[in-house]
Amino acid sequence: MQIQWYPGHMARAKRLLGDQLKRVDVVIELCDARLPYSSRNPELISLARGKRRLLILGKADLADGAATSRWLSYFAAHNQEAMAYDASRGKAKEALRRIEKLTAPLVEKQAARGVKKTVRCMVVGVPNVGKSTFINRLNGTPVAVVGDRPGVTRSNQWVRISPYLELLDTPGLLWPRLDDKTAAQHLAWLGTIRDQILDTEALAASLLEAMLQSRPEAVIDRFHLKQPLPETPELLEAVCRGRGFLLSGGVLDTERAASIVLDEFRAGKLGRLTLEEAPCEKQQPSD
Repeated sequence: MQIQWYPGHMARAKRLLGDQLKRVDVVIELCDARLPYSSRNPELISLARGKRRLLILGKADLADGAATSRWLSYFAAHNQEAMAYDASRGKAKEALRRIEKLTAPLVEKQAARGVKKTVRCMVVGVPNVGKSTFINRLNGTPVAVVGDRPGVTRSNQWVRISPYLELLDTPGLLWPRLDDKTAAQHLAWLGTIRDQILDTEALAASLLEAMLQSRPEAVIDRFHLKQPLPETPELLEAVCRGRGFLLSGGVLDTERAASIVLDEFRAGKLGRLTLEEAPCEKQQPSD
């Protein structure tokens, strides 16, 4: 799947990020715990080089816990500060502790000069990865606009978490050319790329195939699939039959089936799924 999608507001966002990086102490990057490789933007990694960084594996409640643990071990082995984050389980305090730990040397240095330092953090990530939700949870009240589609945050927004901690919410940033076809497809599964520009039926069929490899019982049960399972191109037709998605005259409504498959995966209705495994220890992370 070859995808080229770089709206004008993202080009502006990249320029703004470069300017704002000079003013921040920590870069907090969010990725999706279900796809920790594909949901990271290599340009963000490059832009933030030399800055203190914290990687948040967001939506961890939708990912397989054992797989997330393997990813955290992988990042730790390569000296990357990372943590799993589930907005519903009180992880905000842990995130704040991580930020405090990362910035302790800066705060202590300023304190020695008699200055109470205000720590400034930039929150970055690809679209629809949960940056604004993360900021709202740390703040305790909704201050950043959230939505279930990419592109909701269109400009930078400073949020004061405490008298001495400020977070900068930034627009989601994709890279200009998604040459890695697998990563592009994975991003599309998450809804990071707008469905309107994609062949959603082909996308949903590829997602079904991946989910069947990861958690076949959950997929078969959810969509009432019958054995033996068909080949990938016919999977959506099987979903239509299993869930009763029929148009007049008994025509299979594969468009509706595709929408349901994508929506239910993104909402976590098939249970906890991780569709990318951590690399072996010898492989280096994108850094």
